Amino acid sequence: MPLKIAIVGRPNVGKSTLFNRLAGRRLAIVDDQPGVTRDRRFATGRLGDIDLELIDTAGFEDVTDESLEARMRRQTELAIAEADLSLFVIDSREGVAPLDEVFGEILRKAGKPVVLIANKAEGRQGDAGTLEAFNLGFGEPVPLSAEHGEGMADLYAAVLAAVPEAGEDEEEDEGDKPIRLAIVGRPNAGKSTLVNRLIGEDRLLTGPEAGITRDAIPVDWRWDDRAIRLVDTAGLRRKAKVQEKLERLSTQDTIRAITFAEVVLLVMDATHPLEIQDLQIADLVEREGRALVFVLAKWDLVEDPQARLAELTEDVGRKLPQVRGAPMIALSAETGRNLDKLMPAVFKAHADWSTKVKTRDLNDWLAMAVQRHPPPAVNGRRVRPKYIAQTKARPPTFVLFASRAAQLPDSYRRYLINSIRESFDLPGVPVRLTVKSGSNPYAEGESKGGPAKTAPRKAVKAARAKTTAGGKPAKAGKGAAKPGGRPSRPAKPTGRPVSGKRSPSRPSTRRS
Repeated sequence: MPLKIAIVGRPNVGKSTLFNRLAGRRLAIVDDQPGVTRDRRFATGRLGDIDLELIDTAGFEDVTDESLEARMRRQTELAIAEADLSLFVIDSREGVAPLDEVFGEILRKAGKPVVLIANKAEGRQGDAGTLEAFNLGFGEPVPLSAEHGEGMADLYAAVLAAVPEAGEDEEEDEGDKPIRLAIVGRPNAGKSTLVNRLIGEDRLLTGPEAGITRDAIPVDWRWDDRAIRLVDTAGLRRKAKVQEKLERLSTQDTIRAITFAEVVLLVMDATHPLEIQDLQIADLVEREGRALVFVLAKWDLVEDPQARLAELTEDVGRKLPQVRGAPMIALSAETGRNLDKLMPAVFKAHADWSTKVKTRDLNDWLAMAVQRHPPPAVNGRRVRPKYIAQTKARPPTFVLFASRAAQLPDSYRRYLINSIRESFDLPGVPVRLTVKSGSNPYAEGESKGGPAKTAPRKAVKAARAKTTAGGKPAKAGKGAAKPGGRPSRPAKPTGRPVSGKRSPSRPSTRRS
């Protein structure tokens, strides 16, 4: 049964854009002008493996009369009451508006599950608004860009957390959720052949021609009593070479499969691996925050396999330092060589990707890491890390609180991430580290109400001026007081007599 979702929020926060994104087609009219949507719009959609029944609503207005805005509000309230889950959308670039707080109270009274979405969060312009959204009291907001499709995997996880039964079949046990495993790579790298060999049947078309697979084909499978959902994808070529519309659609389907996967197998032809496209695919997987396993297919065609494997492992660490330590399995799908090593590596990568570290262990590590390599001084003032905690797993995400967090160099951030991987045995796992600093109202240039005013400086100047006669400061001479009221140091005696006078310390020997 599809999950009924109402997309709600104040005007012009991107509700209809998200509606179109989830529906998979442009149904609702979208424009920068607020108030375009007035009626409720219904459609079916899909988020990962969850079937959706979507309701797009008008922007919420805090009016209760008989105006058009009031009637639009009643339509929104009906959608909330009818839905199983509400997606509460705010604009992360504008932050939390007073109307968002009013709408939050109405959602709490409705008593339905709510997922808070901080839309328009592409880049760093929405970071402040995303953090501010915690004040609404609906838990951790999901940073999202409905326009560009970023953050959809996080939305999928949030929907499953709010409505656990949404992604499960009626006969499926909650503890037997399949691991979502996407198999990606360049065309004709041996992806479909690998899937057929794993499941033990000719499920997918294979052949010497490149580009046989067009759609992302899911295959449900079990290995060692563990449920697996394999997704075979179309080969990814360089963007400049993708000309036909059908191939563009296949590429989009492959990227979507990466977004919703948990572990990604990057299959490379062992006769010419680690080409530019392979490196770009691996970088995409890391940026999406998925666990990565390298697969060297057609290994039976390689001469001197041990030396070649060591060379390729070193090349990956040099060319892709962000995934250094990711497992690399050399196998042959045709002969079955080393095929038994693949799934244990997948489960190990999935377990590392789902790791949760205790806060106490993290702070013990932080003290050791800072002592071993202190942060550099920026503009003469040192950045001081104070506290670290893990906010979520999949991928492991950490928040570090430090003074002058904005001035922490990227090189030191990379040092901390690499140290986390090394200390907690997370090789090749994408690690997210956010550095924050709590606002200090008594810090220089800050106050509880905002930036410091210039009135205290004027008062200091007036006090200095009163120390001199007539309100004019006198010229500072030897022994005279400085403007701050502190006397200057007196001149040291030179020991020589002043011209025209005798030295009092030496009596005169001149006869009269």
